[in-house]
Amino acid sequence: MRDKILKNLVLNARLSSEDLAAMLDATPEEIRNAIKEMEEEGIICGYPTLINWDKTGDEKVTAVIEVKTAPERGRGFDKIAARIYQFDEVKDVYLMSGNFDFTVTIDGSSMKEVAKFVTQKLAPMESIVSCATYFVLKKYKQHGVPLEKLKDTDERQLITP
Repeated sequence: MRDKILKNLVLNARLSSEDLAAMLDATPEEIRNAIKEMEEEGIICGYPTLINWDKTGDEKVTAVIEVKTAPERGRGFDKIAARIYQFDEVKDVYLMSGNFDFTVTIDGSSMKEVAKFVTQKLAPMESIVSCATYFVLKKYKQHGVPLEKLKDTDERQLITP
């Protein structure tokens, strides 16, 4: 039942215990207890709201940063990740396989603000070897949810001889 609760909450964290109980053939009390248990175990870590910032008046710039590190002996990647995610600008930190160690996602009000974060806070950190920053041009889908309905139309023009 836990997996079914989680799958439903991922798509809509506003579902009530009563709604989930009806969907999963359980009692609201069973659902509340399962959710409370998952929160205490750290399985459910929060209930963020997904916002399409392009639809608001706020200018937001999202950057994805590839970070290469030189982990210190005995401290490993967890210590570096903890130092990176302490910054308010940081939205996501992932340990990666491949040519770099971490992917860091940040939001800023401008490209200049993102650059300032990278050059003044992230890159100078001990253990950071290099950073490569990429700016998100448009978001189509986030957390499994499309941010807008795209028209499925073929806009190519017919050319006839």
